[in-house]
Amino acid sequence: MTSGLQKLAVSLATLLLGLTLTATPSLAAGKAQTFTGEVSDTMCGAKHMMPGDAAGCTRDCVKKGSNYALVVGDKVYTLDAEDQSAQAELDKLAGKKALVKGEANGDTITVTSVAAAK
Repeated sequence: MTSGLQKLAVSLATLLLGLTLTATPSLAAGKAQTFTGEVSDTMCGAKHMMPGDAAGCTRDCVKKGSNYALVVGDKVYTLDAEDQSAQAELDKLAGKKALVKGEANGDTITVTSVAAAK
């Protein structure tokens, strides 16, 4: 292969790799998933700081402006729940296991539904 063709082949391969790496995260971000974890808040995450139980701490932190969160293993997701019924269900399940359906984008889940985990 000549030098010019080699450069063209390398350039095309680099372009293709770049396009693949750019497209993959955007395809994964728009996919609805189900997450199972404990309902908490973004201020406390996995470790509650206020005295009392996890449910009371979560509710107090949310009343003070913190967002609901879902602790899945070592990961803490911020829950973006605009729907009032989802907010009410998160309040009911504070400190408990829940199934959260929605789209993850980084550390945030845009919530479509919430239910108690069995």
